[in-house]
Amino acid sequence: MKTLIPFLIVACLVPSPVFAQRSEDSRESMQERRAALRKRFPEADTNNDGVLSTRELAAHMEKLRNSPETRERMERTLKRLPQADANRDGILTSQELRTYLANNPQVTRDRNRTNRKVNAPVPDVVYGDHERQRFDLWPLPDAEKPTPLVVFIHGGGFRGGDKSLAKASTIEACQKAGIAFAAVNYRLSDSGTYPIMMHDAARAIQTIRHRAEEWNIDPERIICFGGSAGAGISLWLAFHDDLSDPDSDDPIARESTRILAAAALNGQSAYDMHKFREWFGVHNLQVGRGLPPFLGIEDLSEFDDPRIRAMMQDASPITHLSEDDTAEVYMFYSRPFTEVTEETDSAVWVHHVLLGLKLQEAMQKLGLKCTVTAPDMQADLPYESLEDFLIEKATGHAAVN
Repeated sequence: MKTLIPFLIVACLVPSPVFAQRSEDSRESMQERRAALRKRFPEADTNNDGVLSTRELAAHMEKLRNSPETRERMERTLKRLPQADANRDGILTSQELRTYLANNPQVTRDRNRTNRKVNAPVPDVVYGDHERQRFDLWPLPDAEKPTPLVVFIHGGGFRGGDKSLAKASTIEACQKAGIAFAAVNYRLSDSGTYPIMMHDAARAIQTIRHRAEEWNIDPERIICFGGSAGAGISLWLAFHDDLSDPDSDDPIARESTRILAAAALNGQSAYDMHKFREWFGVHNLQVGRGLPPFLGIEDLSEFDDPRIRAMMQDASPITHLSEDDTAEVYMFYSRPFTEVTEETDSAVWVHHVLLGLKLQEAMQKLGLKCTVTAPDMQADLPYESLEDFLIEKATGHAAVN
């Protein structure tokens, strides 16, 4: 038996071909995940060596957990669930929240009911070859005449998000007012740079117009709205010249991409770091996390490259604002107007109300209407809510609550 022991030890220490293959597959899978995470969070690669280390990833995730955006979210949760603050110190930690939700599953069930999804009767309509070139549609086929359409374009920094983020309450409010509803997915920055996101949304609009009779939709009354990146796309469509090609052999490409109005939740009127620095008066403004992959850059010095400068200008909705535009805009911001400094996290300033005020100023010079609202800017608003704006612009008359 003793003679077998060394053999057994060696057999245990030397990996089998199957185990070795699994280990190799695991390493490759980890490398792929790291590469995907670096593409999504390029700022996490602090030494810019093209490789996202475990330490860099951990540091970045810790930064996200302690970001102003996360703190604000936890503060709002604390107001809603004060009993979750186990040590009663007035600060809700992630661990306290996890423990509370684990011990109170009814809270999660109630939250899920509030954030319930409404299944689309016409789901995953294909408008391109990529898996994300899809939209969901809630038409009103029994309406006596073609209905207006409200289109939701999700946010996510051009790196994430999904059409399923459309709120049930907004869908139902539109349907009750006799308005069809659509929610659009589009290719993200892991598939390519600007302008694929904007062009995808435009193609979805063209597809809907091409099939408007089939779905009983009025092609002349289409409005877009969204949050953050989706807001930027909506504004871009509102001001950009029509992308239709009347001479195309493709009947969908011959359809218009213009829209009647746009609404933005915490949206950006520009995607130009030079303009951002000028507007905020901060030369060393922290770079927005979604901007480098959106533009396809890996080094911040590339912001000065003439090609990137031109791309940033073209990506900015405010660049395309002109005298022949007619779209009205509604912009909602969840934070009050605050000072921005070099220390301000990019997650804060990219959703700053100043971005809406700059667009409002430019639109007012052209005689165009732009409503901007924030917690400290509530006086004399022409609309009671986002839904009221969408309904009034889509139908041509005020919403009935």
